[in-house]
Amino acid sequence: MADEKDYYKILGVERTASADEIKRAYKKVAIKYHPDRNPGNKEAEEKFKQAAEAYDVLRDPDKRARYDQFGAEGVNGAGGFGGFGGAQGMDINDIFSAFGDIFGGHGFGGFGGGFGGGRSAQPRQYKGADMRMKVRLTLEEIATGVTKKYKMKKDITCTECGGSGCESGSKPETCSTCHGQGYVMRTQRSMFGMVQTQDVCPDCHGEGTIIKRKCKHCQGTGIVKGEEVVEVSIPAGVGEGMVVNIPRKGNAAMHNGVPGDIQVIIEEAPHPDFIRDETDLIYNLLLSVPQATLGDTIEIPTLTGKARIKIEPGTQPGTALRLRGKGLPVVQGYGHGTGDIVVNISVYIPQELNKDEKKQMEALKDNDNFQPEESVKNKIFKAFRNYFNK
Repeated sequence: MADEKDYYKILGVERTASADEIKRAYKKVAIKYHPDRNPGNKEAEEKFKQAAEAYDVLRDPDKRARYDQFGAEGVNGAGGFGGFGGAQGMDINDIFSAFGDIFGGHGFGGFGGGFGGGRSAQPRQYKGADMRMKVRLTLEEIATGVTKKYKMKKDITCTECGGSGCESGSKPETCSTCHGQGYVMRTQRSMFGMVQTQDVCPDCHGEGTIIKRKCKHCQGTGIVKGEEVVEVSIPAGVGEGMVVNIPRKGNAAMHNGVPGDIQVIIEEAPHPDFIRDETDLIYNLLLSVPQATLGDTIEIPTLTGKARIKIEPGTQPGTALRLRGKGLPVVQGYGHGTGDIVVNISVYIPQELNKDEKKQMEALKDNDNFQPEESVKNKIFKAFRNYFNK
């Protein structure tokens, strides 16, 4: 019917109506025939679709000019609104997605969600760039976890405009090209008919707003170069090469967007006493021949102080003693428990002896008790082989 394609009549406005008058009229008609207000009413749904089709044309100056000259076929061709073949082929969700800005993107504010239920596209929100830094930790710091503060050069929020990018006393204005959506719809003819695509708004670059009076301090970006003290918390048990992500502590984002992250790369500082083996700590204890032969009580270091271990008489080189729970914890989320300090026994053989010492050793050389037993020799060889097979 002719009336159905008279877009001005569908919205109840004159052909000379302004853009604001058309927008207000569409909102009024859409509220009247909204599906939430008229559940199951096919006639109301059809009028709702027709109003959306009319507004899609009349809100766009180029489409409106072609419509005024050629009528509905001049803008729809074979595709109709959004490439869906006119009101008959329109999908309610596509109307919600395209025109959610009319109601602030939140439906009708009292009609059970309204436009909010559609596939609404959100205006662009900037994200700050991530940062990477290396943190060198001692085994003592790794054992307990540590929080450190670093002064970092980074993008920070402009203090003059508070990150808005606007000059004092002004604020961003809704983009007139995309009407705050952040995107525009493009219709083009293809072998399948009229096809509609969604592109980032060329004027506001997807933000939905435009800054006309820019802050002179940040040139309208909302960020400036600066320094900031960043607190970095490292959990216990981390290891060389691990990356700990510190969310939203990286570079500030334009126009109060989402700050970037800091990716902390862990480095382990060499320890004077221990070699790390996952959660265990290896300590090499060098005994004298008398200590290994007669036994002794020895004080050794730990990450929290000192501990004493008993050396049994006849302790052989390659023997491993364990101090349970004195190693490193497992990183939270990767298991439970704490490793050990593994004390590896070595025996020091003097390189030079005086005359009396040589005489004493020669007296013991042929003593059967000082000859190595086969079982001990095999035990030492096994420990030696396992060391290289790790």
